[in-house]
Amino acid sequence: MRTEPAARGEVMIIGVPKESFPGERRVALAPLSVPTLIKAKCDVIVETGAGSAAYFPDAVYVEKGAKIAASRDEVFKAADVVVQVLCHGANDRTGREDLPLMRPGQVLIGFLRPLGSPQSVDEIAARNVTAFAVELMPRITRAQNMDALSAMATVCGYKAVLLAAAALPRFFPMLTTAAGTVTPARVLVLGAGVAGLQAVATARRLGAVASAYDVRPAVKEQVQSLGGRFLELPLDTDQAQDARGYARAQDEAFLLRQRELLGRAIAESEVVITTATVPGRRAPLLVTSEMVARMAPGSVIVDLAAERGGNCELTRRNETTIEHGVTIFGYINVASTVPYHASQMYSRNITAFLLNLIKEGKLNLDMQDEITRGTLVARDGKVVHPLLIQNQGEGLSRVA
Repeated sequence: MRTEPAARGEVMIIGVPKESFPGERRVALAPLSVPTLIKAKCDVIVETGAGSAAYFPDAVYVEKGAKIAASRDEVFKAADVVVQVLCHGANDRTGREDLPLMRPGQVLIGFLRPLGSPQSVDEIAARNVTAFAVELMPRITRAQNMDALSAMATVCGYKAVLLAAAALPRFFPMLTTAAGTVTPARVLVLGAGVAGLQAVATARRLGAVASAYDVRPAVKEQVQSLGGRFLELPLDTDQAQDARGYARAQDEAFLLRQRELLGRAIAESEVVITTATVPGRRAPLLVTSEMVARMAPGSVIVDLAAERGGNCELTRRNETTIEHGVTIFGYINVASTVPYHASQMYSRNITAFLLNLIKEGKLNLDMQDEITRGTLVARDGKVVHPLLIQNQGEGLSRVA
């Protein structure tokens, strides 16, 4: 990689390959970001057709100042920095095919799923690539416009409600007609993170009665501010949240008691949207087969945790099933179903992150910067993120 492009009259080249995960429709950089990066002394090279599925044709990229590459190989050969939505690790189907295209000193930015797929980070590090995992973005004020995980969760929460509304054989809002009054649908959201809060907001906009449950009591006010009701259970939740604001994994005794208490609320709901995940762990089981059986026929469950095993016992990864008369959506990669705006949001996140890393056409890795330090997972042939190093040590200890 060129270490001093500005001094040599060159610029940093940002490469955008086409997403290769089956069915992925997003693109890492939308045309709207190209002029901003050019102003920051970067060139942008985009694989032909990379934005087509998100409705960004090659001609629009060219109009904004980007160059179009004829092949994926050409993008990787030219780029100092490669930006993707699903990099190797997050893309468990075709991501490994990019490894031979990477070269020493190249920078890789995108979702890498480092906690769930640590071996992929090892493989990237072995290519002597400097890799940043955007899902590890610290939750600080200065990084809000770089928080791709929250941006994509917003898309998922919105789309989950639309999926449920389309499948539910009832109206969402209350309607008063000459034929009588229709009562509003009852929607329960399990997990009040970004996706869950967006689901509450969208359900309310559609006229449903929305409730939400989360092990973190701190989110109660956020749910109520959106017009939702916060479901409180008599459980000890003092250790429910870690320092980064994410939910902690709970022991089986806690989860068993939680399921017992949630059973009634689930049975009374016509729509259940589950969003509960713990970074690097299997999603907690919240909805058992028995709970599903107690729901009214025609009810709907949208399991946004399907990719990590699912919050519902009956969820089938990337399938829609009907069990006990209840439709269960186990879709993965839900954000990809809203590719236009999902790509724009992700593009803004990535552009803000790039501008934090690149100064006057040069890569500036300031390890005193919490954002750089928090997202950097591989450098100089080594895995460098403390969480991953810790996990490696724990793994070795278990083997020993």
